[in-house]
Amino acid sequence: MSGAVTPAGASSARISLGPILYHWDAATKRDFYFRVADEAPVDIVYLGEIVCSKRAPFFADHLPEVTERLTRAGKEVVHSTLALVMSEREGAALEALAAEPDLLVELNDLAGAGIVRGRRHVIGPFINVYNEGTVGYLAGNGAVRIVLPAELPQAALKTLTAHAPEVAFETQVFGRLPLALSARCYHARANGLHKDGCQYVCGQDPNGLDVDTLDGKGFLAANGTMTLSYVALNLVRQLDALRAGGVSIFRLWPQAIDMVALSQVYRDRLDGRLDPGAAAARVEELAPFAPLAEAFYEDDAEPALA
Repeated sequence: MSGAVTPAGASSARISLGPILYHWDAATKRDFYFRVADEAPVDIVYLGEIVCSKRAPFFADHLPEVTERLTRAGKEVVHSTLALVMSEREGAALEALAAEPDLLVELNDLAGAGIVRGRRHVIGPFINVYNEGTVGYLAGNGAVRIVLPAELPQAALKTLTAHAPEVAFETQVFGRLPLALSARCYHARANGLHKDGCQYVCGQDPNGLDVDTLDGKGFLAANGTMTLSYVALNLVRQLDALRAGGVSIFRLWPQAIDMVALSQVYRDRLDGRLDPGAAAARVEELAPFAPLAEAFYEDDAEPALA
């Protein structure tokens, strides 16, 4: 720990835990959220399946208990929706979720904009928000929070946050970055299976399946129908700059590591109890599953996602 002075506004900085991107078994997910409720210094927890609707039934029976446990612990619970809605059944599930009067929903497919119109909701990082006009439209539609895309550089981020001071802005600061979604399942094909008979092989890779180039260099990671960055984002050094740029909520993507300890590092950095260098070193210790990078954040930096 350093003797750094707590930055002004530290108490207003919130940490969120994004929805689990990977297919962890139900017991593992339940125990993960119970521990988050009891021990993790996070303020907001997103629940729900956003990658593949076939996975959702595995955890459905646990959602009420997990929601109650997190709420009782003082966490704000947000229910995330699919990032790619492709069937009537998936559309109906989105409508049913949005119809619940007491739920705050994170919308991840713009096809649902009409469904949530006029209701408080969160815009997830899978909806492209690149300009002030989009921010204005989403805010007018009822969005109270926007999770900005990870590929926004520093200057663009500041421009968007300044445009709508009534909206809370959240950005991704840790974890493998979702890059693309497909109707096809790479995970199944890589194991000689078809999507409809995938046998849920994505569950074998709790941090995603590493994909290498022909010469053996890390390139991407696969997670069912989702493509992620090979590296893991780590913006713990940039938290003060992000906060000064108008971001008030900092998202950690869950990975199969000690997320309670990881979230404590980010909390200590935001509250000034840990200096940037010490915080970065601690994150490297806790996240050995992939190389760490600051990705697109620096305006003049070469994007480092692989």
